[in-house]
Amino acid sequence: MRRKIPSNSALMAFEAAARHGSFARAADELALTEGAVSRQIARLESFVGVALFNRVGNRVRLAPNATRYAAQVREVLDRLERDSQDLMAQPIDGGSIDIAAIPTFATRWLIPRLKRFQDKHPRITVHLAQRMEPFILAGSGFDAAIHFEHPAWAGLHTHRLLQEVLIPVCHPALLADGEAEGALDRLPRLHRRQNPDAWQLYAQETGIRLRHPAVGARYDLHSMLIEAALAALGVALVPRLYVEAELEQGRLVAPWPEGRSIAKTFCLVLPEPIRLSETPLQAFANWILDEAKTAERLA
Repeated sequence: MRRKIPSNSALMAFEAAARHGSFARAADELALTEGAVSRQIARLESFVGVALFNRVGNRVRLAPNATRYAAQVREVLDRLERDSQDLMAQPIDGGSIDIAAIPTFATRWLIPRLKRFQDKHPRITVHLAQRMEPFILAGSGFDAAIHFEHPAWAGLHTHRLLQEVLIPVCHPALLADGEAEGALDRLPRLHRRQNPDAWQLYAQETGIRLRHPAVGARYDLHSMLIEAALAALGVALVPRLYVEAELEQGRLVAPWPEGRSIAKTFCLVLPEPIRLSETPLQAFANWILDEAKTAERLA
């Protein structure tokens, strides 16, 4: 039975016009004439039996009952484009996987180790995208996620990777010889916007006195905090696993205790159990679990 699906050309014209609120701007984007865009949308309206735009003179406005359809079409087209690009990017005799990950974990921990996976599985291409918040994995286009443990992953298969243990770090030039605990209250403190109480919780756990623990510049990402600490802007409370190289090189120092009470757990989230057969996703899952075990053993 033939599927009742509009043409791609009509859907692309509709999505562009809905996004721009203009047939003319949609035509510019698609390298078509305004008349061609109008005809494509008229065909789509005839196909679905619904007026998708309200036309007032030379202006168009998305009809209220078409707003949800526009968002759905945009999502489908984005998914189709991403899947096509992924297919073009993978080796002819290989496979590929799409992983959603917390951005700083991806850049500071995962990517520096991916060469080892590539050497072991040269025919598997790993595509990475960032996701700050938990999401519905089914239908997302992602094969797996690397995120914190969260109730949102209920019903999925989660595998513990690493513990995110926070530690204060700063540029060595900010500390006088032998100075440590007192300097933590003296120096500017840098904050992650999503965790505004971290310094207060750290002070309560360690017993280090901090006046006005909430005062200081705020950043969205741990990677921003690390760069700010490297620039000698203050003391950053960041996961130790993100700054191991900088600590070893002496570019950052950490003469203060770790904050264990504010730790979180990274996990690998899979839609199905890891099985013995060697699919690309299973190969990646087994590899990253081994990498995490090795990292914890060496910590």
